[in-house]
Amino acid sequence: MNKNLHIITFDVPYPPNYGGAIDVFYRIKSLSEKGVNIILHCSEYRRAEENMLNKYCSKVFYYQRKLNRNFFFRLLPFSVISRKNNSLLQNILSDDYPILFEGLVSCSYIDHPSIEKRNKFFREANIEHHYYYNLSKATKSIAKKAYFLSEALKLFFFQRKIKKAKSVFAISTSDSDYLLRKYPELDVRYIPCFHPNEDVISKEGKSDYILYHANLSVAENYKVAEYLIKNVFSKLNHKCVIAGMNPPKFLSELSSKYSNIRLVVNPEESEMNELIINAHIITLLTFQSTGMKIKLLRSLCEGRYIIANDKMTKGSGLDELCFLSNSANDTINLINNLMLRQFAVEEVEKRKEIIFPEFSNNYMADKIISYIYS
Repeated sequence: MNKNLHIITFDVPYPPNYGGAIDVFYRIKSLSEKGVNIILHCSEYRRAEENMLNKYCSKVFYYQRKLNRNFFFRLLPFSVISRKNNSLLQNILSDDYPILFEGLVSCSYIDHPSIEKRNKFFREANIEHHYYYNLSKATKSIAKKAYFLSEALKLFFFQRKIKKAKSVFAISTSDSDYLLRKYPELDVRYIPCFHPNEDVISKEGKSDYILYHANLSVAENYKVAEYLIKNVFSKLNHKCVIAGMNPPKFLSELSSKYSNIRLVVNPEESEMNELIINAHIITLLTFQSTGMKIKLLRSLCEGRYIIANDKMTKGSGLDELCFLSNSANDTINLINNLMLRQFAVEEVEKRKEIIFPEFSNNYMADKIISYIYS
């Protein structure tokens, strides 16, 4: 069987240096390596056209995102309408191949009459209105808060359009449960996030620092970093490292007050790898539980001990591989105890048994292919 597929993405998925791009890029790579002919459609915004994508796709189309302020006053979410492009519609009408919509914001044409009879699939990576609502609570900017709240409301109503999909690929069991409660007629399949790790390479032994890593330009993440500095890291006698992209100025100023805390700004991928692999403990907290946190999976495959809260592990099936803590005092006590322990080979073997094959890209790609082409 010829396996052809249109994939419509919310961004240029290379380099894979944040959660959404990681999931999309490694899905494209895995499907391509299994013989799927991919025609990729990228919404272009702040990321350049990327030759690497030509390695895995027979065609790659780029559509400039339209950041028109008048879109704020439309009923469609700004994140959706700004990615709408008539050239995209014409390109997917040039054949009758199945279409995979990556994320709700890429779904501007999912209910278009001209593709009513096409096989359409939706990859859910977040309950978007929950995500935007939580962003509104995290940001300190009044203007951003108003935008996030407006977007959350619009996305809540827009979400019903996914009923036009033949199947929905949910990224976590909790998101899957939500979608089935909301739309019981949907065919929802649980497909975890794709990622760069095909083995657990965590190092035995111990080191002398604790790490928090994230995209620090995102409000939720820099709020977590702020919380950790004020309530956990500043109370410790151990070295603490916070690493990530584009942290706000206040985070640099806050971390500089404490001699045991180091902020690593915009680390290269190789440096981030070293920080994760060599940390003794990785703290992974979140204030919202939507989606699947790819950094949790990466940390389990590459790092030593993981301390996470319930919201971080919710719907992942990875709870038993982490030390769970939902308060600052519990986190401090866990850190002090774990810093005395050696990370053993038994921990590595346990992770391998639980993570694979369910979280293997190869295994997940086979499942997607069977759903689309059965």
